[in-house]
This record gives sequence, structure tokens and C-alpha cells, in this order.
Amino acid sequence: MGSSSFYDGAGPCVTSEARPLRDVRAQTPFPQRVAPPGGGAPSMRGPVSLTPPMEPQAEARTLGEPAPRPSGASGSPTPDEEERTKGGAPSEDALGDSTNADGLWGLPVEHAERRPECSRCSRPQKVCLCPYLPVRPLQISTRLYIIQHPAEESKVLRTVPLLAACLPPDKCTVKIGRRFSEERDVELSTVCRDSGTLILYPGAEATNLEEFILDSPVYPSTIILIDGTWSQAKDIFYKNSLFRLPKQVQLKTSVCSQYVIRMQPTNRCLSTLECAAIALSILEKNSCIQETLLRPLQALCSFQLQHGAQIRLSKEYLLKNGLYPKPIPKNKRKLRKMELLMNSVKI
Repeated sequence: MGSSSFYDGAGPCVTSEARPLRDVRAQTPFPQRVAPPGGGAPSMRGPVSLTPPMEPQAEARTLGEPAPRPSGASGSPTPDEEERTKGGAPSEDALGDSTNADGLWGLPVEHAERRPECSRCSRPQKVCLCPYLPVRPLQISTRLYIIQHPAEESKVLRTVPLLAACLPPDKCTVKIGRRFSEERDVELSTVCRDSGTLILYPGAEATNLEEFILDSPVYPSTIILIDGTWSQAKDIFYKNSLFRLPKQVQLKTSVCSQYVIRMQPTNRCLSTLECAAIALSILEKNSCIQETLLRPLQALCSFQLQHGAQIRLSKEYLLKNGLYPKPIPKNKRKLRKMELLMNSVKI
């Protein structure tokens, strides 16, 4: 059969393939014009839909198709759209902009140069802290192992490089990572199984270091510290079975942290360098060790405060005095930790 045409009264004639016709008027009642009783213009009367009209859904478009024009936008196309519709060549301005953009990719990339660092204290040479370090490394018999979280390695104001610069290289070993096993780190496994090894981590099962050395039949020769935030240190300690082999100890001290340029959870929390300084002074029975190790930390904080840094009060102090800047969390676990901090409960 040939093709037929039909006209809908609202636009040009549309041609379609011939197919059986059906009486649409019998299925869809069209509104009728009815004159009002008092005269006047006739009005439209017909079935009224009780369902609100649905908004047309946005059609999916593939990459490269132009976005649909908003309903309130002008109906006239822009000059660029006319050129794309007609298939004409782009204007000279468009070609010039494209050429300039392509030329940017050919420019050489200037890499930012890092400031030269001191080989001993790992600080920039302009703010070197070597004058505050001991002239010669401290002579100690205790060996120190520091388990450092990878995120601490990239921080600028870290304390482990200052600690390592004060001690002999064979007495201070830094291990970077989050997971350790006997197969991958035989040296660390051997150290953890040694009866003379301690791990410094507070907790209910930890013994005070001063009390432990008085009753221990074997005097400690090695101590392990975890360097990272409290959540990072907790993750490392509890997810590595190796670190539960040594005897767990903690520090019993009322000293407040001098690392004032970094926020601590409580007033009793200490930095890695401060913990090492106190622990070594106890194990070596020499109080001068603590003073020597804290000197570069004091210089670091003093220099930062002189150049715009601010004293960071502990989270415990801010919560108790209503100065905590962040909104109270909705997470029950975090909220419980904040309540413990406000009540000075060890967490």
C-alpha cells in the first residue's frame, strides 16, 4: 500500500506509512464550545483531569550533544548555534582562541623547587635547628624502635627527625607502615619476641614504666613507640599481633605537652619525642636526657609562634570551656568520646 497523509490542525502536513485507522474521537472526548446562558463568548467544556500534569523528564544525552535550552531562555539561537546548525566553518575568533589554547600545552612546565634541607635535622636550612641539638649524639644503652604511620612521614612539623638527630643511628630505628608480620619483617619480629623489649602504649593492661623496672627480673633493653595520631596509633597497635608480644607499659606523669603548635586530645597527651625523652630518662636513670631531647622541640615551637603560628589548646580544654569551634558530632561513638574528654576520663 502507498503512504497517506493526515493533518492535525496545528502544523504542517505529516506523511506516514498507511496503517489501519481507528476512531480516536470515540475514545477521547474532545471539549466542546458551549455558549453561556447570558450570552457572550462561548467557553470550552469537556472532561477535566483530576491528576496534576506531570513534568516532562529530562532526556538522556550522549557526550557531545548540546544541553537543552531552559524554558525561560530566548527562542532565538546564538550565532555559534547558527553556525553549528548550518554546518558552516567556525569564525576567526574561535579559531584564534583554539590556537592559543593549543599553544599552552607546548609551554614548558616549571617544577616547584623544594627548599634545601639540613641533612641532620631535616628542617629547611633557613630554619635549621641544629644549634639546639647536642653536639654529639647521646650515649645510651637502650635501643629505640619507632613505628611510624605513613601519613606522619609527609608532615612538616613532625618530631621524629629531631629525636633521631639526637641519638646514635644504631640506637634509633624508624619503621614506616601500618601492617607488620613475621614473614615480611623478620627483624621486628625478633625484637618483639625478645624478653627485654617493651612497647609504650597506654591502656588498662599497661604497667607504669617506673614500677615495671623495679620488679622486672630482666632489665629492658629495647622500647617500641608508635608515631601517629591517636586513632592511627590505635589502629596500628590492635591490628598487628606482633605488638602484643612485648610487655605493655605506660608513663605516669603529670607533665603537660610542650608541643603547643599541634592540638592534642587531652592535656596529658604527649608527642612522640616527649614520650621517648621521658622513657629514656627513666630507663637510663638520667634526667639530663629529657632536658636535652626537649630543647629542639621547644625551639621549633618558639620559632613557629614567632612567625604566625598559634598555641593549639587541647580538645579537652576547648570542650570544657565551650570553645570547641566544630559542631557537635551526631555519631554516637564520637559523641561518647567527647563526653569522656569533658569528664576527664582516660580514653
